[in-house]
Amino acid sequence: MSTAQPPTGTPTSAPGPRPGAASPLEAPLDLAGVGIGPFNLSLAALAHRVPGLRTAFYDQRPAFQWHPGLLIDGATIQVPFLADLVTLADPASPWSFLSYLKAKERLFPFYIAERFHIERSEYDAYCRWVSEQLPGLHFGHQIDAVRWDHTHELFEIDFTRIGADGEAEALGRTYARHVVLGVGTEPYVPEPLRPLAEAPNVPVLHAADYLEHRERLLTTGQVTVIGSGQSGAEVFLDLLRHRPLGAEGLHWLARTPAFTPMEYSKLGLEQFSPDYTRYFHGLPEPVRDQLLPRQWQLYKGIAHETIDAIHQELYRRAQLSGGWPGAVLTPGVTVRTAGRIAAARLELHLEHAQQGTRARHTTEAVVLATGYRERRVDTLLAALDPYIRRDSSERPRVDAQHRLILDSMIKGSVYVQNAERHSHGVGTPDLGLAAWRSAVILNSMTPEPAYPLPSRTAFTTFGLQPSGPCGTVVGRPQLPDQRDRLTRTRT
Repeated sequence: MSTAQPPTGTPTSAPGPRPGAASPLEAPLDLAGVGIGPFNLSLAALAHRVPGLRTAFYDQRPAFQWHPGLLIDGATIQVPFLADLVTLADPASPWSFLSYLKAKERLFPFYIAERFHIERSEYDAYCRWVSEQLPGLHFGHQIDAVRWDHTHELFEIDFTRIGADGEAEALGRTYARHVVLGVGTEPYVPEPLRPLAEAPNVPVLHAADYLEHRERLLTTGQVTVIGSGQSGAEVFLDLLRHRPLGAEGLHWLARTPAFTPMEYSKLGLEQFSPDYTRYFHGLPEPVRDQLLPRQWQLYKGIAHETIDAIHQELYRRAQLSGGWPGAVLTPGVTVRTAGRIAAARLELHLEHAQQGTRARHTTEAVVLATGYRERRVDTLLAALDPYIRRDSSERPRVDAQHRLILDSMIKGSVYVQNAERHSHGVGTPDLGLAAWRSAVILNSMTPEPAYPLPSRTAFTTFGLQPSGPCGTVVGRPQLPDQRDRLTRTRT
């Protein structure tokens, strides 16, 4: 089997000085990345092709992983394969998904298969292929603190090198002109279920860990899935397909008023375009906060194919058994409280929003498909906290180039990836905008655009004064530099 050779590029900085090499302070990085998920991996891949740019990316995990607990057989990503790490900014990149297929000698089979949406497991394998060949990625390195060195006007970054046994091996420090945070999200567990989820040996788990517990769940008498998004639908479908006919023992509960399909019309999808991202960023903060909850169907709905597959499996089972399958699907309910009522049983206290009724539901296991929340970086950025400008809800303010807005004393930039939904909208966690956002970040660092980007990306014109290519509003004077216009300090 052939393997692709990494493209020729500029050397990236190692996590520590090599014998005879300049120290990190004497030869600082241009950009240090914290976290190596798909978004920072995209940035690393695009940065590797920029001449003279020194970068390094760090992650405490031993290797790349992308939602390993949800790599269910047959589950696909919800964006086309063109939404890989690089293609929408650099179609000729050697790190594209098509380059991966060519390296694995699967390009023609993929062409013949005519598949626009690939399986999650294949996307994960593609990202791992990139991460194993791309220079400048340092797994097993935990970033402990990021500070600003006023004397040298550089970010000072402390890290711990983690051994194969998970224990700390050594401490280190590097310096960078700019930092990008791509630490990702973490599973969210609703407050009423948190005590059960945190208790040992209680079968309440987040969908992020589903595959690890799948075999046990398949033999558990009664299983309840909570959450109406794509993950909840995929977990429910997988359990339904593999549990005994006539003895399914499944409940699927959701807060949403229905098990609703995801918005997938072509003009609806333009809300995941750079044009809409710029438009959303230009809206007043109160308008953005009101708009986001109303857009839940753009990213919290279920793919039409998954809904069809669930209904088809339910119908098949009804036909074969001659009665209704042992699966109950109930939207419009919330879990008020939860607890254990016996060694092997759990009790959920439910409330139906539209009926105004309450009921008790017993089950033997719960799978929480309740989504993810941005991972907190308070400790990591503690030394920078006094310099971070915040909005009226105490969230970091983020400019159009995905930089935290900092006090003018900080000359470098701190970029964020997948931590700016409040300022950039529903497209923030979308894989389809990964390459574009990476290109925006790189272009803001280089004298000339490293990756020329289109001035328009959607047929829809969002607003009466459409946003320009750099986030400015057509017909209005461009605002001065971020550090000149910010005077509010955090209280």
